[in-house]
Amino acid sequence: MAYTRLRVLALEPGETHTFECGDAEWIVLPLAGACRVRCAEPVREGPPAAETVIELRGRDGVFTSVTDFAYLPRDGHAAITSPAGGRFALAGARCENVLPARHGPAREVPVELRGAGTCSRQVNNFAAADVFACDRLIAVEVLTPGGNWSSYPPHKHDEYQPGRESRLEEVYYYEIAPHGRIPGLGYQRVSPSPAGKTDILGEVRTGDAVLIPDGWHGPSIAAPGHDMYYLNVMAGPSDQPRQWLISDHPDHGWIRDGWPAQDTDPRLPFYRAEDATR
Repeated sequence: MAYTRLRVLALEPGETHTFECGDAEWIVLPLAGACRVRCAEPVREGPPAAETVIELRGRDGVFTSVTDFAYLPRDGHAAITSPAGGRFALAGARCENVLPARHGPAREVPVELRGAGTCSRQVNNFAAADVFACDRLIAVEVLTPGGNWSSYPPHKHDEYQPGRESRLEEVYYYEIAPHGRIPGLGYQRVSPSPAGKTDILGEVRTGDAVLIPDGWHGPSIAAPGHDMYYLNVMAGPSDQPRQWLISDHPDHGWIRDGWPAQDTDPRLPFYRAEDATR
């Protein structure tokens, strides 16, 4: 992918992972567990910068609560240590400007319920374009109750049309809730658009990712009995504003018209930001 970055770390108790931020800004997002993030910010001249230390309380898992997170600037040097172990997503985007390292509190994450009926889902807008300051990175979490269709109607953001549509690559990273010992699964559809040829119909399970450089994407289908989580990481070129503007598929956008008369799925929300305790 030209603009977006995604890594998922599985750290053993006491293990440390170090990395150079390079030409990208990053968000450290706990999927399960807590960690300490150290970041030596870039220095253009003069003495070395003081190290920024961010303690992330994290969460037990993606279906249990929102989480706090850490923002790391491009050209920085980072180290992530998890005293008790855990899994952590590193969501990144190529960028030009250096912003300060900082903490994103869990209780400040806007939790939105989107859609209605069997298209109901929850969106944790932790790094949405109008919520948290980044240079190019946009990232949100989506939770979909088992049996529902998410990322629907199919939509795209692969052509820059000022005020109407953004040009953004996107990565979906999935975790699917099991039923007892039975692993969960779901399905993801991406179909060709006038601006691209991406054509995917894939089964997705925990740990899978789908790369979407272009195309109409959706639905993301959660199998009955298996709630679906996905992390969306988006970024685009520097010659356009940092915005999330989409175009609905002309054959399916009508589905929105029926939502005002439908109830939100009563299984939502999975949780609220104000309930975060870790």
